[in-house]
Amino acid sequence: MPEPVRKLILFDIDGTLCLTGGAGLRAMNRACAELVGHADALSGIPVAGRTDRIILADVVARIGRPLDDELLAVLRDKYLAHLREEILVPGAMPSAEYLGPRGGIKAVMPGIRELLDVLQRRPDVFLGLLTGNFEEGARLKLDHFGLWSYFRCGAYGDDAEDRNALVPIAVERARRCGLPEIPAGNVLVVGDTPHDIACARAAGAVAVGVATGGFTVDQLIACDADIVFENLADGGAFLALLD
Repeated sequence: MPEPVRKLILFDIDGTLCLTGGAGLRAMNRACAELVGHADALSGIPVAGRTDRIILADVVARIGRPLDDELLAVLRDKYLAHLREEILVPGAMPSAEYLGPRGGIKAVMPGIRELLDVLQRRPDVFLGLLTGNFEEGARLKLDHFGLWSYFRCGAYGDDAEDRNALVPIAVERARRCGLPEIPAGNVLVVGDTPHDIACARAAGAVAVGVATGGFTVDQLIACDADIVFENLADGGAFLALLD
């Protein structure tokens, strides 16, 4: 039998795989509080779809400082220490009809666990992550929900400030883990924000939008996504992309 045509599927985390009930935002505010002198360091700074590194750069720019390597390491370590605590704070559970994010909700997104179970068993699929989270932050969030083990590698907020640089990094790491050479069109980037769509487009990958974050189906379509799902509760519709 010929080898199956391999596909690399790169999933975003927040708003795509799960919601942490605001744990990441609280942890980052706590990490930056002493530096900026108040508890709302991220107030007014956009966070959806952006890398942790560029969010921190915006925070320190407000006080006229550059985010050099030393300061980045200090803030990252503080953030991760606080995230270990904040991820354990109970969040509101979604109702039976829940299909999108609500303030304070903590949950795996609809259909995600079932879809990952199917994808993990397929010989033509290689699962990876593409997220603005620092790698250890990604692990803490996904471990909390039992999702970390589905993914063999990824690209993270540690790797680049610009999210558009992350797809080539994720592809190279997948190759080191055994993925053969594949065309860019066999790479799928799945995410809930315009930044996810843009980074897929920058690398020539397939941009798959999921309207389970803060953006609607129409908004993601307007960002030039190849396909947009309201959610991934119907895994069969997503699997049809691979066939």
